Amino acid sequence: MTLLRRPPPAVRATSLQVPKGKATSFDIAHLTGVSQSTVSRALRDSPLVSEETRQRIKAAADQLNYKVDKNASNLRSQHSGTLALLLFEDPTADDSHINPFFLSMLGSITRACALRGYDLLMSFQQLSYDWHADYADTKKADGIILLGYGDYLAYRDKLQKLAAQGMRSVRWGAVLPDQPDLSIGCDNFQGGQAIAAHLLDQGCKRVAFLGDASSHYPEFFERYHGYTAALEQAGIVADPALQVDAAESTEQAGYNALETLLVRKVPFDAVFAASDLIAIGAMRALADHGIKVPEQVAVAGFDDIPMARFLNPPLTTVLQDTKLAGETLVDTLLQLIRNEPVETRLLPVRLVVRRSSQFGSRQA
Repeated sequence: MTLLRRPPPAVRATSLQVPKGKATSFDIAHLTGVSQSTVSRALRDSPLVSEETRQRIKAAADQLNYKVDKNASNLRSQHSGTLALLLFEDPTADDSHINPFFLSMLGSITRACALRGYDLLMSFQQLSYDWHADYADTKKADGIILLGYGDYLAYRDKLQKLAAQGMRSVRWGAVLPDQPDLSIGCDNFQGGQAIAAHLLDQGCKRVAFLGDASSHYPEFFERYHGYTAALEQAGIVADPALQVDAAESTEQAGYNALETLLVRKVPFDAVFAASDLIAIGAMRALADHGIKVPEQVAVAGFDDIPMARFLNPPLTTVLQDTKLAGETLVDTLLQLIRNEPVETRLLPVRLVVRRSSQFGSRQA
């Protein structure tokens, strides 16, 4: 059976003339036969007003060319109607200083804000002692979304001061037991475990890990823990010589880490890089040494940045759902602003297998 939705009722016929000058919510109330407070609630999409009445009021607002005065509304609510997005400056090969992984998330955050009626103010985090003070003191934003932070142990003090100042904020990053703030992150352990298990299933025996394995970089550390867990499940003891630090998520860091691994002269048949950018640098270093991927060494990364699928060979990696991440960051921050209960959350990840790690390609 097909249900047909009844169209919203038209604004009732009336001899009321469209007011000269700027229409007000009182004009809409008079035209629709409801109270001015009902008009205000309807234009805010309040669930206290029925869908039928909301549609009727919005139709009248369109007829009168009524525009909401956001400044007046914000003064009454003590809200700016704006969220701030602060990006950490990452070392990059171009002038953007934005990790490519965050670009797609940035788009998702921008769309989520627009759909929820919020403006978005974006800037880089200033690395001074009080980089957050301008937002908390001037009330130019109702809350802050933080993307990226470098060395977590050095950054943690800033998060504590932000929390003490009472600024509502949510961070994309690792979910830690002693963190001073609220964060949304992906399941880095699951992703690291899935990558390592996949490489082992391909027949690899000596899997190297390129990435910092310490609490300074907790996302990488969790990926490393997932990697070692997969090795243990396969009865393999992790060899410390196969782990090389690469704190920065850059191609150059990956290149340098692979060079260090080769200098150690330890055998390896696979590389799990803590990020796609590190993996790309490692693949370049392998090529410079005449080592073929995946015929001689399988390679996998983490993040699934757009470039990953266009490499030669295309890169096996872990997909983080940036659309879901952006929407969750915005919705969580808005819950905080509304004083609703919130909690940290881990989002699932998905293994994406491409030719850089496929055993069949290695035998070809």
